[in-house]
Amino acid sequence: MLRFKADSVVFMTREGHRIKMPREQLTQGLALVALLLMAGMALFGPSGLLAWSEQSQLLEQRKAQIAQLTDERNRLQQDVDALDPENVDPDFAATIVREQLNVVHPDELVLELEPQK
Repeated sequence: MLRFKADSVVFMTREGHRIKMPREQLTQGLALVALLLMAGMALFGPSGLLAWSEQSQLLEQRKAQIAQLTDERNRLQQDVDALDPENVDPDFAATIVREQLNVVHPDELVLELEPQK
């Protein structure tokens, strides 16, 4: 059975099923391959869904690291403020001198302990 379409000839079987031409099958096959490639890149590509979840996990790790570093910076800023020459905290200064320079008062006794094995 032969039917005419406005732009091309369409071949059909007796049951009314359309017979596809090899060129049309090739075009549809290439379109399917292109669509599958795009879907694969959307899932597995460098900016795909799987990479996006990995990037969000890295972002959370970086946020935690930033919070830790911010706390450390604030602690160090408090130490700097406590050692300000205009308003030095005598207890804190004594602690720093003892730790950094191994200084003791004349009335103190130093006991050296052997390391445990």
